[in-house]
Amino acid sequence: MNARERKKKGNQTKQMRCPYCGSPVVFRSADGIYRENKNHTMLYVCSRYPGCDAYVRVHRGTKIPVGSLADHNLRSLRREAHRYFNRLYELGLMDKQDAYQWLADLISAPMSEAHIGNLGEYYCRKVIEESKKLLESRKKKPFQVIGGG
Repeated sequence: MNARERKKKGNQTKQMRCPYCGSPVVFRSADGIYRENKNHTMLYVCSRYPGCDAYVRVHRGTKIPVGSLADHNLRSLRREAHRYFNRLYELGLMDKQDAYQWLADLISAPMSEAHIGNLGEYYCRKVIEESKKLLESRKKKPFQVIGGG
């Protein structure tokens, strides 16, 4: 992303509205939202927080959101989806690049949009379900020696 694109994206976030209640979104510290905020994390937060608990973290040192605003339920699903998705490459079922291509194919999106932080509940559940299937199939396959004699 070049400087012009970052600036444009930054301007777009000034007009952000909460997808849950329609209220304006504010840029603020995670203090009071995160139990501890040692890293001085910044967030976009629904202005009705805590009545509406939607927020999203930004990339460190920027105003660029890591994904889309999410309520407690969606944040929990995204964490779980990430946990299962990461295991696909951490356990060697595929390399990280192939895992992201698999995710892009699963959600029918280009690689540039294949990020769990952008997914809604339906696709988070789909990632969890399909990742579990792949992980289970790995457990069931017996060890095979290739090219032995």
